[in-house]
Amino acid sequence: MAVKHINLTLKVWRQKGPKDQGGFVELHAKNVSEDASFLEMLDSVNEELVSKGEEPIAFDHDCREGICGACGFVINGEAHGPMRSTTVCQLHMRNFKDGEVLTIEPFRATAFPVIKDLMVNRSAFDRIISAGGYISANTGNAVDANAVLVPKADADEAMSSATCIACGACVAACKNGSAALFTSAKISHMALLPQGQVERKERALRMVAQMDAEGFGACTTTGACEAACPKDIQLTNISRMNREFFAAATTQRPKHKDGGAG
Repeated sequence: MAVKHINLTLKVWRQKGPKDQGGFVELHAKNVSEDASFLEMLDSVNEELVSKGEEPIAFDHDCREGICGACGFVINGEAHGPMRSTTVCQLHMRNFKDGEVLTIEPFRATAFPVIKDLMVNRSAFDRIISAGGYISANTGNAVDANAVLVPKADADEAMSSATCIACGACVAACKNGSAALFTSAKISHMALLPQGQVERKERALRMVAQMDAEGFGACTTTGACEAACPKDIQLTNISRMNREFFAAATTQRPKHKDGGAG
């Protein structure tokens, strides 16, 4: 069976740098294979731009297998595009119609400043992780995998939370630019496991405090984050984060990294 090809009109956000105003530019993707991924389609558009001596579209990517979380932008108002549980690198052109007009822009959030074109700075996520996304463990030989028993229900739920790839789609989809789903997933998967108990209270306090310090908005539980998440992270994580935070806030003050109380 012959592979079908389509033609698309792209309205792409172009911005030279963080301090530039930026705006939409109309480009055309011609003779695109339906078997191509969205990023492969952009690759072909970039090849044509480069052949004309023009600047290619800047966008984040790495593994292109839906694992790393590097890619991500908004297509026709939807983070990662129209398909549920799908990263933009795994979105294929068969999901679009010949002649369709696609508006492509970066994730919009105060805490995600634009670097260039479709690239945004998501280092705020790294700082949230650094604030408490770790555990204490004795050094030495690796512990046997079955040395610490974990109930299967807890292990399954922890691993479901741990599948978060920190792509930022939840922030982009939220009308408040909240990072509650991301932060709660990182807090949850450690709170559910025995290895995460040492820093459990301190972790919740530190990570929530850092999330607020980064300028993310408040969560109003509309569920847009869950709908946009390519890994189906559940809103129940936010409820757990709130419980973890309030339990810690009533019993413990956050400590500075030098060991002193905050």
